[in-house]
Amino acid sequence: MAVFRPKIIDTLRNYSRQQFYKDTIAGVIVGIVAIPLAIAFAIASGVTPEKGFFTAIIAGFIISVLGGSRVQIGGPTGAFIVVVYGIVQQYGINGLIIATFMAGLLLIIMGFARLGSAIKFIPYPLIVGFTSGIAVIIFSSQIKDLFGLKMGSVPADFISKWIAYGHHFSTVNLYAIGIGIFSCIAILVWPRVTGKVPGSLVAILITTLAVSLFHLPVETIGSRFGAIPSTLPQPVLPGISFATIQHLIRPAFTIALLGSIESLLSAVVADSMIGGNHRSNTELIAQGIANICSSAFGGIPATGAIARTATNIKNGARTPVAGIVHALTLLFIMMFFGKWAALIPMPTLAGILMVVAWNMSEVDSFRYVLRGPKSDITILLTTFALTIFIDLTVAIEIGMILAAFLFLRKMVQSTSVLQAGDSNDDTPEQDAAYNLPEEVAIFEINGPLFFGAAWKFKEAIRLIDKHKPLLIIRMRNVPIIDSTGIRVLTDINEETSKRGGKVILAEVNYQQVTNELQKSRLLFKIGKANVTATFEQAIQRADMIIQQLKTANPIDEL
Repeated sequence: MAVFRPKIIDTLRNYSRQQFYKDTIAGVIVGIVAIPLAIAFAIASGVTPEKGFFTAIIAGFIISVLGGSRVQIGGPTGAFIVVVYGIVQQYGINGLIIATFMAGLLLIIMGFARLGSAIKFIPYPLIVGFTSGIAVIIFSSQIKDLFGLKMGSVPADFISKWIAYGHHFSTVNLYAIGIGIFSCIAILVWPRVTGKVPGSLVAILITTLAVSLFHLPVETIGSRFGAIPSTLPQPVLPGISFATIQHLIRPAFTIALLGSIESLLSAVVADSMIGGNHRSNTELIAQGIANICSSAFGGIPATGAIARTATNIKNGARTPVAGIVHALTLLFIMMFFGKWAALIPMPTLAGILMVVAWNMSEVDSFRYVLRGPKSDITILLTTFALTIFIDLTVAIEIGMILAAFLFLRKMVQSTSVLQAGDSNDDTPEQDAAYNLPEEVAIFEINGPLFFGAAWKFKEAIRLIDKHKPLLIIRMRNVPIIDSTGIRVLTDINEETSKRGGKVILAEVNYQQVTNELQKSRLLFKIGKANVTATFEQAIQRADMIIQQLKTANPIDEL
């Protein structure tokens, strides 16, 4: 199958007027749902609100047209708030645009390299850890607007942020608290009234009218950022130098990795809801193109949005047409009604983001992992803490390294080396082998013989009586072997040969192990006759060698 084949090519075959109607309705609803989220995510990310509009329109359109999912809705998401805010604080808006552009290129490379299926191998505790950590950071970043605190810019560091809140808590605005709490309640309760109109939109309409009619003393989007443009800007490609790449490669990689994880998770959730089957590599390529175009229009990073995708499906969408309508709806609203968005109170957006943070916190998943193995708990808590107190990039890097080491530890623990007579469940064949003369030593390896476990075998072999010239190594339970395992077997064969002895490999059952032994020419060095298919044949071969020893035939000629 082709690496890049957008789903829209297949879904528009036999496209009916009835489905077009359903897709249009779903697209309009999702477009309305996306308005407050696009604005809130942009402001929380440290950029102006219109950049959220630009991202949702441009990236949302491209992800639907070129994506590998039938119903994916793309745009800015809460997961990127922490990353984008940190980049803006350290590198400025231009640095963010370049990092987003570079992340787009990385996503395209990942797609063409067919890494879409590899994303699923990222440990679940790591995903829960950094997602929950992001939720905590989003929550803490909204305290200023929720309480209406009169203070300057909020520090990026988590602890410094709360210290600053404490110093300015005397400036709390009761009107802001009331609007923020009302917004949270409206968003949570309104779905019980009707699911046709999003609770966030209801909260915005009511609080904006209240603030405007009663002239309540709270900050609005207009008072902080000014008017919102009603047109898209001219696209401009960022200038990228080698020095810029060196500085921004880490944040760009974080954007690409986070975007790929969230978009493919969203696609998987969508598949389970509609019984579909997304194309992961096509989705990554589409996400990459969307982020490149978003950065060209001054937007922020975009990815698949799980909540908006689910809303799209629940309202009848089954093809990418719904996502296209969603983007066009946002464009229409920005062009003709965008100026009214300046009247939205900041505490209302803080309330919306508080609910977003709660939904992202994955409390149930967090508790579930905490009841699991200690290794999963370690990954979860380490990633969670690093995301909050250090940096998301560092959290992902260390989380992946920690997960890899803990996995290797489990693999090492699963590998055992037993000398004949050590096992509690000896087979009849082993019992027969124990009656062999003292010249024979028998070892059995259970588990993968790789660099993490090879030392176990080497240590066990050292316990052999050096006067035993014959060594049988039983490998029936060795599924894989790497170059370190090959090296250990080679060293053992050479040491045994120097003593005038022989090594017999018994029951090499797995093809991967056989192939590696052949490629390394270790089978040739050991001798074809000394590699047996069964344990009984190994015993017979050992008897033959012993008999030849007794008749004074040199072993090294066998």
